Amino acid sequence: MEESDIIKQVRRIEIRARGLSQQMFSGEYHSAFKGRGMAFSEVREYQYGDDVRNIDWNVTARLNHPYVKVFEEERELTVMLLIDVSGSHRFGTTKQYKSELIAEIAATLAFSAIHNNDKVGVVMFSDRIEKFIPPKKGSSHILRIIRELIGFQPTGTGTDIAEGLRYFTNVIKKRSTAFLISDLYDSGYDNALKIAAGKHDLVVLHVDDARERTLPKMGLVSFKDLETGEIRWIDTSAAAVQKAYTANYLQHKEETETLLTKYGIDYTTISTGQDFVKPLMGLFKRRGA
Repeated sequence: MEESDIIKQVRRIEIRARGLSQQMFSGEYHSAFKGRGMAFSEVREYQYGDDVRNIDWNVTARLNHPYVKVFEEERELTVMLLIDVSGSHRFGTTKQYKSELIAEIAATLAFSAIHNNDKVGVVMFSDRIEKFIPPKKGSSHILRIIRELIGFQPTGTGTDIAEGLRYFTNVIKKRSTAFLISDLYDSGYDNALKIAAGKHDLVVLHVDDARERTLPKMGLVSFKDLETGEIRWIDTSAAAVQKAYTANYLQHKEETETLLTKYGIDYTTISTGQDFVKPLMGLFKRRGA
């Protein structure tokens, strides 16, 4: 992509994302993610009605009078965007590629975080860790993130979600709110997902395309796997092929939803060509309820 094209795309996404984050997501974002972390503030004398679980037994023993720990809401969050940049995201049949949709979603979340005075960082991964942008504040930092999302060329083409999650949990020690944005075409990441969800407030945004759900009848067509490079000829008009194709998608979706539910991870599915505002707002409202 030419430098001038990247600049134009950065500007376009910046304008749209900034507007959405300020007009629509500010209140929902705050209620969905604020208050999830509590930081120790001070100790004070026990008062009637205090939760006995908050009694500081060391101070109580030293002063011979009951004292309790006081916690307050952490006002500043660290928001991490875990972006899958594998080859399968260079696919899209409705207005845009999955990679373009991911860039818009990530930019909107980043602007929402900055608007709420939070830090934002990024981990880009394929079948390896492609890039890490440490969490920081500021509009210039957000523009750097958007630029990377648009112009970055990954080295790998495959997908290793477990590697992305492991790197994230190792490099970010303080509890954060993390968005894993991927089409989730991978397996074997159960344990890494469990650990990440235990340490952080993990949310999954599953990105897909309408043609991954149903196969149009086009006769004999060659298909290229964007991750492996393998080319296969498939009779798209065959009833058995049509049925197997849809069944494979539904099985993948069911297995993914079962896994995320098992670990109490909030998630939503967003399709290319779809206005992502509605599913994101729905997710935020469920979390803030």
